[in-house]
Amino acid sequence: MEDRWLSVDEIADHLGIKRDTVYKWISERQMPGHKIGRLWKFNKLEVDEWVRGGGADDKSRQKDKEQ
Repeated sequence: MEDRWLSVDEIADHLGIKRDTVYKWISERQMPGHKIGRLWKFNKLEVDEWVRGGGADDKSRQKDKEQ
């Protein structure tokens, strides 16, 4: 099993999103990432778990704003 940290471009490719969306999700949706120096790195399993838990779901974010 591969256990290396992914870059912004790699995690964006894995999720099928643009790199700008990754930065937006870090700041607005608490996407799990770790800043190492000036670079963001991501654990694929942490990100996958966050997505499955609804972290990337627009509907859950809209619901939070309404409350």
